[in-house]
Amino acid sequence: MAWLVSLTLAEGRRAGLMATAGIAIGLALNAALSGIGLSALLVKVPVVGAWIGIGAGLMMLWLAWRGWRDAGGAMEAAQGRTLLQLTGAGIVLNLLNAKAAVFFLTVVPRFLSGPDAPFREIIALGAISVGVATLVHLGLVLGAARLRRIVTRPDRVRPVRRVLALGMVAVGGWFFYTALR
Repeated sequence: MAWLVSLTLAEGRRAGLMATAGIAIGLALNAALSGIGLSALLVKVPVVGAWIGIGAGLMMLWLAWRGWRDAGGAMEAAQGRTLLQLTGAGIVLNLLNAKAAVFFLTVVPRFLSGPDAPFREIIALGAISVGVATLVHLGLVLGAARLRRIVTRPDRVRPVRRVLALGMVAVGGWFFYTALR
């Protein structure tokens, strides 16, 4: 979420919307993979989830470093990535989020008709989850897009970018903490 807000402030609403599309695709892939048992692997072999969490933490630290490094320039300095690259980044960010896969394993079964529930039930619940998450992400992007004019004034760019970078460091730290405990 911190990445979406930072991206939208830096590159605008269209970039945020494309990243949101990527995140939705990544979440949908997580739901589908969980439906075929990948999240069970993450529960049975915790080291796999730990390494995925470490990868996600490293990605967040890299995004934070880019935001901190570019804090001296204009918000538009971060532009240059294509909309397809932003969508891909959203997909990768969610595929590296082992917590999303484990969520589908731990929460979704409680809402199924039973242990032998048809695959369509799992997919339907995954679609509802992705839909709700996407609405939240769209709200963040649209809100950040409205604030963009205010926070991109030259005298505010550096502090805003640095605060957002620190937020991403905190998210990366959380990924490391949960992966290593």
